[in-house]
Order: sequence, then C-alpha cells, then structure tokens
Amino acid sequence: MISRTVRVAAGTVAALACLTACDSGSGSGTTPSSSAPSSSQAAGSGPKVPSPLPTDALLNDPCSVLSASEATQVGLASPGKKDTGQLTGCTWKSTRSDQNSIAIRPLPQNKGGISDIYDQKAQSAYFEPVTIDGYPGVFADIQDGRPSGTCTLWVGVTDQLAVSVIPQIGVGDNKNNPCGLAQKFATAMVGHLKGAA
Repeated sequence: MISRTVRVAAGTVAALACLTACDSGSGSGTTPSSSAPSSSQAAGSGPKVPSPLPTDALLNDPCSVLSASEATQVGLASPGKKDTGQLTGCTWKSTRSDQNSIAIRPLPQNKGGISDIYDQKAQSAYFEPVTIDGYPGVFADIQDGRPSGTCTLWVGVTDQLAVSVIPQIGVGDNKNNPCGLAQKFATAMVGHLKGAA
C-alpha cells in the first residue's frame, strides 16, 4: 500500500505540472518512441534499476546533477535554482525564454522508488514506460498537461528513489513535445550521476 506521504508527494508534483498547463484537458501528446524497460522486476510492480546511482548530491544539492556544460547542451541556463519546501528540487530556465523551464524533484518519501509510481498506474491520465540510458523511467501523471507543454517523467535511480523531471514549456518548438525534452534532460542527468559513481 502506498503511504499518505507518497500520495501527497505525487499529488504535489501533479499540481505543480498543472500550474502552467491551463488547458490540461484530454488528448495525447507526442512522446518519444522507445522500448519499455526489459530489466527484471523489483519487489514492487516497477522494473528494477541495473545498478544504484549515487544519490547524496541529488538529495542535498539537486542543482548539481548537471554541470554548466551539460546544462548548455540541453538548452538550459546554469546554474539552476534550488527549490525548497515540501519537495526539494531544482529548476533550470531555458536559455531562449523565461517561459520555458525544467524542474526535477527527487522523492525520498517514496520508499518504493519507481515501483510506487507503477502502483499508481490506475490513477494516471497517461502511463508510458521508457528506458533512460539503461534506467527505468515512465511518463505518468494524474493529469495530462502534455498538450499545454508539460510532461512528467519519473526515473528510477535506485530501487528506493524515483526522480521526477517536469518540463514546463510555454513557447517554442518543444511545447509540442515536452516529453522528448524531459527524456533528453533525464538522459543527461543519468549520465552525470553515472560519472559520479
């Protein structure tokens, strides 16, 4: 059973995604095509990570998951701005427009990692598994903001920790494919964490 904290955390992330998605009505957005994770299943319903990634920096200084050059490669201004509150994370603005940003939120309250996201599949408006540089991920949220430039991607970095990656795109080409941008960012993040291992 998912704890109340996990439900609150997931709801907060969903609410955050809706803040910039005024028209988050029905309709499917474009997501990158890729195969579902093929790794063995963890104790929960989600796929097991191949090897745990280091999480100290991710939890204590989430803005450190991209170097300045890595941020530039995905079109983001560096440094990101650390967000504090109920969920600690980091937000990077686009180098092209202040209306575009990407935020990450590790969810240490979510002790089942990505399996807890899989366990909430029935409550999701969309649910599309993906592999991020060998690590399990899934596009999922309780509201569908993709037509309005918002997409929620969850990445399992350990079997106990999932990280949300949420682009909020107000203008430009990426507004039509926020999930592709989320995947590009997540791939850079996982690559950075692998390098720190």
